[in-house]
Amino acid sequence: MSAIILSACILFSAGLTIWSDAKGRRRLFRVSKALTMALVITVALIARTPVPPAYKTLILAGLLCSLLGDVALMFPEKWFTAGLASFLAAHVFYILAFKPGPGRPISMGMFVPFLIFGSLMFRILAPSLGRLKLPVFVYIAAITAMAGLAAGRFVDGGGTRLLLAFAGAVLFLVSDSVLAYDRFAKKIGPAQAIILGTYFPAQLLIALSI
Repeated sequence: MSAIILSACILFSAGLTIWSDAKGRRRLFRVSKALTMALVITVALIARTPVPPAYKTLILAGLLCSLLGDVALMFPEKWFTAGLASFLAAHVFYILAFKPGPGRPISMGMFVPFLIFGSLMFRILAPSLGRLKLPVFVYIAAITAMAGLAAGRFVDGGGTRLLLAFAGAVLFLVSDSVLAYDRFAKKIGPAQAIILGTYFPAQLLIALSI
């Protein structure tokens, strides 16, 4: 019941964040954006389902790094690189959480569509990246690996919680892809609504996978 109530609060706060951003209410936007992620972290903290402790720890670490990235990206002209580094760290924690257990092989077939997507995305962005070409390449590699591992984990094991993690990983990939395309390739009118409208559900789904 607590998770349901918190999830409803998260969706309301996420909607408020999107609305305040569209209306240019920067102070409300910053507060509600940080609050939304703080509530997502709370969902992960109170989860009582018996999962491997390491999984919960890694997911919490990823969520905390994401919150730091959110704060940094509120001031993109100054801290964009710091935000990128924070989200890269978040993806590394998610990769460690989603990787197969001992003795279970990685499903390479599940990586193919994500590798193709990541390659195409980097090819589109590369001409505009300048000195950020290597960091963005590493970031794209990390997020596609994260999504591929989540997909393989779900296909291999099935179940609601693995599906939640997989759906969250895919939504995260969509959110970051739109952000990168809007920033480096071509402006998209409703970009922020798409980015935030997929980002917050992505993090919530990953938190609920605990």
